Amino acid sequence: MSDDLALLRDAALEAGRIAREHRERGLKIWSKSGGSPVTDADLAVDKRLHDILLAARPDYGWLSEETADDPARLSRRRLFVVDPIDGTVAFMKDKPWWTVALAVVEDEQPVAAVVYAPALDELYEAAAGQGARRNGQSIRASDADSLEDAAMLADAKLFERDIWTDPWPAMRFEKRNSIAYRMALVAAGAFDAAVALSPKHDWDVAAGALIAAEAGAITTDHRGRPFRFNQPVPAQPSLVCAAPGVHPLILSRCAPISLPE
Repeated sequence: MSDDLALLRDAALEAGRIAREHRERGLKIWSKSGGSPVTDADLAVDKRLHDILLAARPDYGWLSEETADDPARLSRRRLFVVDPIDGTVAFMKDKPWWTVALAVVEDEQPVAAVVYAPALDELYEAAAGQGARRNGQSIRASDADSLEDAAMLADAKLFERDIWTDPWPAMRFEKRNSIAYRMALVAAGAFDAAVALSPKHDWDVAAGALIAAEAGAITTDHRGRPFRFNQPVPAQPSLVCAAPGVHPLILSRCAPISLPE
């Protein structure tokens, strides 16, 4: 998968350049049908990625946040899973926590992945069985083994609700707009976990899931079920991406929670 990884890396760098150029010129912004914002940069990046990646791999399928879903992807063994700009709100507000998130999925699992944060000059990458890197240097998940004082990427208010059987200990909370970037930060050991009890699309988490796994972190839904990608509905019910020492501790509290299917 080294050839696919090199392809993703080059495409992500080009995508980041295009996005920043649009940002500097001034963005056109509107709302999608579900109410989430989108910019002309999202669409321009999506088109360029589509052109680059499928020209190089015309037999691969395609799944992107900004492209109408084509069920033909289900018949492809390999496909690109793309979020042209993950963290659009941060991008719109000229905050640095947005990324280009790209993955190649084969037989329902990511095998090559890049998460690129252009404003921070951070490029995270992984290929199956080859470890994970940030800007060319190996990264590893943290060795935390306690939730007490754990560094969490999550909404602090979620953990204060009355839905929990066991109360949570004191933890340190921060936010980052891009879900893929949250997972990359867990992979790099900068945070101990990223948790969200809401559905996440494949394009949000496919790249981060491989980078996290190759760095020794564990990614599942809140009940411990591993992710399967390129399903008819390309989404996961929730997200727990955590260092191996705290992942089971988070699941023990989250597993009893019922979420809408």
